Amino acid sequence: MTWPMLFGVLSLMTFQLADSAFIGQLGRDPLAALGFTLPMQQLVIGLQVGLGIATTAILSRTLGAGDERRAERLGGLVVTVGAAMVLVLCLALWLLRVPIMNLLGADAALLPLIRSYWIPWLVAAWLGATLYFGYSVSRSHGNTKLPGTLMVVTSLLNIALDPLYIFVFGWGLPGAALATITAFGFGCLVIYPRLLARGWVRFDLRALALGPALRQLGGIMGPAMVSQLMPPLSAMLATALVAGFGSAAVAAWGLGTRLDFFSIVVVLTLTMSMPPMIGRLLGAGDIDQIARLVRLGVRFVVAWQLAIGLIWLAISGVVSELFTTDLTVRAILQDYLVRVPLSYWGLGVCMLMVSVCNALGLAMRALLISTLRLFLCFLPLLWVGGQLAGMTGLMTGALAGNLFAGAMAYTFYQAGMAHLTAARRQAAASQASS
Repeated sequence: MTWPMLFGVLSLMTFQLADSAFIGQLGRDPLAALGFTLPMQQLVIGLQVGLGIATTAILSRTLGAGDERRAERLGGLVVTVGAAMVLVLCLALWLLRVPIMNLLGADAALLPLIRSYWIPWLVAAWLGATLYFGYSVSRSHGNTKLPGTLMVVTSLLNIALDPLYIFVFGWGLPGAALATITAFGFGCLVIYPRLLARGWVRFDLRALALGPALRQLGGIMGPAMVSQLMPPLSAMLATALVAGFGSAAVAAWGLGTRLDFFSIVVVLTLTMSMPPMIGRLLGAGDIDQIARLVRLGVRFVVAWQLAIGLIWLAISGVVSELFTTDLTVRAILQDYLVRVPLSYWGLGVCMLMVSVCNALGLAMRALLISTLRLFLCFLPLLWVGGQLAGMTGLMTGALAGNLFAGAMAYTFYQAGMAHLTAARRQAAASQASS
C-alpha cells in the first residue's frame, strides 16, 4: 500500500518545484507574488489534511466493523462537508485579500499582480482539496493505487501545461494556476466516477445520523488541523533562530531542510498507508495485530532512516559542493548533513506515531505529540545548542531534539495502546456479565 503513494507524493513535490522554476523565469515580482500565497496555502492544506486524517480513521474503522453502507454515506458526507468548508475558506481569503497582503507586508506595486493570480489560484486550491478528499476515501478502502497513479498523472499534466499556459498563451503568472486547475479538474473527473461506480461514496445523507457523524469527524479533524499548522510555525521560529548566525547560515539551513523532505518521503507515505490498515483492525477489535503492525513499521523506519542518514554522512562533501559555490554556505551545509540526518529515524518514528494515534481515534494524544516534539524537544534544544556552540551546536541540538521526540512519541503511543486495551477488556467483561 505504500509504494503507490511514494511515487504519488514524489510527483507532487516535483510539480511544485517545476511550478516555481517556470514562474521564476517570469522575473522577481511574479516569484514574490507566489511567495505571498504560501501562508494561505498552508491554511487550505491544514484544513484538507485534517479532514483527510479524520476520513481515513473513521471510514476504515467503520469498514473494519463490517458496516459498509454507513462507510459509504460517511464518504459522501466527507466530500460534501470538505468541499463546502474549503469553498468558504477560499471565499474568505478572496474577500480579505487586501488586509491579508497588507499584514504580510506586500509591496503596493505587487497588489495588481497578486489580485490577477488569486482567483485562479483559489479555484485550483479548492479543486485540489476536493481531489484530496477523493484520495482519502480511496485510501480508507485500502486502495492506494488509484490515488497514487492519479497524483503522478496530474503532476505530469501540470508540468506539461505550465510552459504552454505561462509562455505560449502568454497568460504569465495566472497561467501557472490555470494549469493546476486543468490538472486537478481532470483528476476529479477521473476519481469521482470511479468512487461512485464502486459504491464508496453515497449522497443519501438523510439516512445518516448527521449530528453524531459530524461530531465524530470534528473530534478528529480539529486536533489534526492544529497539528498540521504546527510545523510551519516551528519552521518560522527555527529560521528566526538560524538568522542570528547570518545569511549564509539561513541559506545552508534552507537547503538542508529541503533535502529533509526528500529524505523522509518514505515515512510520509507510510503515514498515509498504515492508518487504513490500523482503522480496519481497530474496527474488528484486533488490538494485538495493530501492535504487531506498528512494531513492524517502527523497526522499518528506524532501519531505513538510519541508512539514509549514513548515506548523507558519506556523501556530505559531494552534495554540499553540488548545491552551492559559496564556501561558507558549503561548509555549514556539510556540517548539517553530517549531523542532522542521523536523527531522521527519531523524526520518522514521531511522524508515524502521530499518524497511528489519529488512526486509533486518539486525536488529542496525536496533537500533544506534535506539540511536544516542536516546543519541548526541537526548538528549545536548537536554542540551547546555538547558545553553547554557535551554528554547529544548533545543528547538534536539532539532532538531539529529533531523537528525544522519537522516544517521547513512542512512549506516548504505548501508553495510549495500554489505555485502549484496558478499555476494550473492560467493555468485553461488562458485556459478558450482562
